[in-house]
Amino acid sequence: MSANPATEEVIEELREKVIEQLRTCYDPEIPVNVYDLGLIYGIEIDDQKNVHVDMTLTSPNCPSIEELPEEVKEKLESIDGVGAVNLELVWDPPFHMGMMSDEAKLQLGLM
Repeated sequence: MSANPATEEVIEELREKVIEQLRTCYDPEIPVNVYDLGLIYGIEIDDQKNVHVDMTLTSPNCPSIEELPEEVKEKLESIDGVGAVNLELVWDPPFHMGMMSDEAKLQLGLM
């Protein structure tokens, strides 16, 4: 355990970097990043700068079930200052189109 826990300001800056990095990961079947697509259910960062992400996929039968979560984890681990990264693949609640950001819906012609 680090002697100097991260401040709320540092954690918030790190959260912004995590979101920025998540926006560089794309579902190979849908040309939208995983964050705006609504595949990220939660991001938690503790005072040791460890990152926990709850993530889903569009379907449990997604062909990218192995590759996409690994890509996300690797990209988050590459952020300067991040401690350990724990990515948990969750299926509840199931993904649906309503989880997408307005930007994603617009990009896919759904608005």
